Amino acid sequence: MPDKKSYWSGVVSGLLIAAFLVCGAFTATKIYTWIQHDKVKEGTKEAVSASVTEQFLDDNTLEKMQLIQETIETYYLDEVDEETLEDGAYEGMLASLGDPYSEYLSIADLTSLMEQTEGVYYGIGAYIGKEKTADYAYVSDIIPGTPAEESDLMSGDIIYAVDGVSVYQYETADIVKLIKGEEGTTVVITVYREGSGEYLDIAVERRKVETPTVEYKMLTETMAYIQITEFDDVTVDQFAEALAVSKESGMQELILDLRGNPGGSLTVVTDIARMLLPEGLIVYTEDKYGEKTEYYCDGAREIKIPLVVLIDGASASASEILAGAIKDYGKGTLVGTTTYGKGIVQRVISISDGTALKLTISNYYTPNGNNIHKVGIEPDEVVEFDAALYVESGTDNQLERAKEILMGQ
Repeated sequence: MPDKKSYWSGVVSGLLIAAFLVCGAFTATKIYTWIQHDKVKEGTKEAVSASVTEQFLDDNTLEKMQLIQETIETYYLDEVDEETLEDGAYEGMLASLGDPYSEYLSIADLTSLMEQTEGVYYGIGAYIGKEKTADYAYVSDIIPGTPAEESDLMSGDIIYAVDGVSVYQYETADIVKLIKGEEGTTVVITVYREGSGEYLDIAVERRKVETPTVEYKMLTETMAYIQITEFDDVTVDQFAEALAVSKESGMQELILDLRGNPGGSLTVVTDIARMLLPEGLIVYTEDKYGEKTEYYCDGAREIKIPLVVLIDGASASASEILAGAIKDYGKGTLVGTTTYGKGIVQRVISISDGTALKLTISNYYTPNGNNIHKVGIEPDEVVEFDAALYVESGTDNQLERAKEILMGQ
């Protein structure tokens, strides 16, 4: 075994140096907003790195880490390898920030994050669900035009095994990992189909799958409805298509549904904003050094029809950027409940070994200079969602109110 003091010195100094000196940004998704950001001035960055190293990486720290490792190896009941301990040290450093949005990303974590960001992955195109008390997951839905739709899989099929591996009591994320794989390869999914009483082995070829993030339809001859579920790389083209088809179908009023949208890429949401807003500022960010980055719209594609935007407490991050800009410009009426209140920006910083750090790097502000972090955006008209009514009759009372507002206009 190598000298442990040298080992931990390499762990800590490697992390610090890589975090400050080896940078490469990715634009990510889901409940976070990510941006590419200009580097801090070299002199400042080197000074920060040296200062942190001097304060943290001293002999006492290394000796204590060595003692902890030796104590674990001597007394801990189960075997623990050094890689696990090393990852734990990295994760602990990020966890110590007390920021739920900053974390250490393993190679697998980073790969998964990039797939989410792009809205593209290599798999079969089936959604997997699982009840809390159930031992097996099931196929909850199938994306149109995917290998899953072309296969014999059906919504409701209970998944018993993947390539012969039993998935009894597996979490859905672990089942998805088994199903995903290289493009062109085949995965065999063993399912139980209720009603038929049969167990079926269904072979499905893995292909590139684009996640649908935009849904649209005409509610009346002139009223269009567009829902954005998240802001991935694929969302720009999907939204542009939805908007174009709606216009061709006679759209004279629009309902934009951002309820439950956890956010995504800042680049994507600003691109979408440019299809709706007048000329001017969309959003700006400001980091710890006071450096601002501003995102503008040229107004060339400004939408000039009555607009209602549906929001709720799960509308976060990039959703709030779009809703906030629409509200500040008076381009539409916001209906629903106050949004989540995530007004901070994360960046993914690559490390040379293939891992990465995800760090909160700046605040963002609406065009009027509002920082909505932990505050959210209030709707113009508060309408609480009536869940009982929806279960009873399928009536979405927030959507119905949006329709009333547009018909009144």
